[in-house]
Amino acid sequence: MFLRRLAVIVPRSTRFFSSKGSLDLGSTIAELNEEMESVFGEPPPEGLANSGNRSCMAQDAHHNAHVILGSTNDKFAAQELSSISHHLGENKPGLSHVGSTGKAQMVDVSPKENSSRTAIASCKVVLGKKVFDLVLANQMAKGDVLTVAKIAGINGAKHTSTLIPLCHNITLAHVRVDLRLNPEDFSVEIEGEAASTGKTGVEMEAMTAVSIAGLTVYDMCKAASKDIQVTDIRLERKTGGKTGYWCREE
Repeated sequence: MFLRRLAVIVPRSTRFFSSKGSLDLGSTIAELNEEMESVFGEPPPEGLANSGNRSCMAQDAHHNAHVILGSTNDKFAAQELSSISHHLGENKPGLSHVGSTGKAQMVDVSPKENSSRTAIASCKVVLGKKVFDLVLANQMAKGDVLTVAKIAGINGAKHTSTLIPLCHNITLAHVRVDLRLNPEDFSVEIEGEAASTGKTGVEMEAMTAVSIAGLTVYDMCKAASKDIQVTDIRLERKTGGKTGYWCREE
């Protein structure tokens, strides 16, 4: 009955929504309340008048709850991220040759204790069958490949600090370079060892020894083939220093 009276009294041109086309629920109900008051001469029942406000308040409370919850979650996530980053930073080994400003530096080893240090490295030079046979028969034009490479490797270990700019100039007690022909893959297997008593390791000396020996093999044989490959330069074992014993796991 109420709706029929309202439909008769209120013209069709009158809209219960905002004249500006707003879809805001609170504004729409407020306009409806004004229309009813102008028609019936009294404000609408309390329940109807406040329903819009309660609806808007509920929507605002729901929105605020989401905002607060989202903010709390973001803050919690940021704290967790910071904690994880800090934990990783504590356990991640640093780059000793990079200073606090990001620039290259030579490590100060003066606070370290002297200890006996050794390192063994290896390298392989893949010759191919033709060159392998020539080296085995000692028929290369430049002479004895393995002997020259052995001397070159020892000499290279003694010049490591000159070749690698941030390496320390250390006194080597011993350098060994051995070369062995492997007929299974037509290669030269090279092993180098360096030893010293001091404040820094000799890993670079051992790896420089096998690297220079491998390059010398290439130089001695390059006239016979350009397919020769110097591969697998790596540290095999080291002793001494803060980290003590280390061995490569196969």
